[in-house]
Amino acid sequence: MTAITFDHAATGYTLAQARRLAHAAALAYKDDSQVKATANSWGFDRVKSFRVPHAAPFPLEDTQAYIAASDRMIIVAFRGTQPEELRDWLSDANTLLTPYTAADGNIHAGFYRALDVVHPALLRTLEDWHTSSQSLWFTGHSLGGALAMLAAARTHFEDPTLLADGVYTYGQPRTCCPKLAAAYDQAFRGRTFRFVNNNDIVAQLPPAPLFGHVAEERYFDTHGRLHDKMPPVTGLIDRLGGATADPLAPGADGIRDHFINAYLARFDAVQQEATPPAGGRKPKSGGSGIAGVTGLLPE
Repeated sequence: MTAITFDHAATGYTLAQARRLAHAAALAYKDDSQVKATANSWGFDRVKSFRVPHAAPFPLEDTQAYIAASDRMIIVAFRGTQPEELRDWLSDANTLLTPYTAADGNIHAGFYRALDVVHPALLRTLEDWHTSSQSLWFTGHSLGGALAMLAAARTHFEDPTLLADGVYTYGQPRTCCPKLAAAYDQAFRGRTFRFVNNNDIVAQLPPAPLFGHVAEERYFDTHGRLHDKMPPVTGLIDRLGGATADPLAPGADGIRDHFINAYLARFDAVQQEATPPAGGRKPKSGGSGIAGVTGLLPE
């Protein structure tokens, strides 16, 4: 994985923190030993992985997450799923809405179950490790983004001392009804940032208006530039541009844009654009920064 340095005293929203947490989300796809070694190299001396199996015919083998802690910071990161597996999540009874016990509203039944099996162990660890001197961050990609958002809410509702300083998700699907999304936005205003890469198909599912997205959106356009939420017409034009960018595979970018590698490449390109080299001249802009992205996981 790309070498990055965590700022354990970080607060508030910054591009650098969003990039770090994207790498933390990508790390959740790795095995336990890689998670521990990498988190240790980032300055986290306590690392615990969670893997809770599901019974068939639930369309996910298990729910996976890890918690990494230092004296100044705790990160909770959830593993996502492969695009072909996520298709099963979005095409069967798991897409039904079910009442959410922690607040007034309904959530995606499959996401609720996936979080429910691992949440008690996560909460116990957070309560054991968390102190007033630590910031708390939740992150995840794809399904992991949905679980990160729901876990941040459920954790705070069950233990008000555990309010996330930031919830950063990448390629997150819609998770709940619009009423619950609005309540979440009220409770986590200025703390949640949902990154969407151009035509990422997962970020467009399950369909509105039955399901609603939480704020605040940060959008990578077809050229790799990062924006606050795009105006509807401008966003539509940009997505059409991305959909037709490859004449040999029209529309294929809906899946390609979803890969965690694509998000990491976007952040790397934006970071490079924002940071002048030693000579003081910035690189030229305009490239997408993801020409070499071919798979879900970082090398």
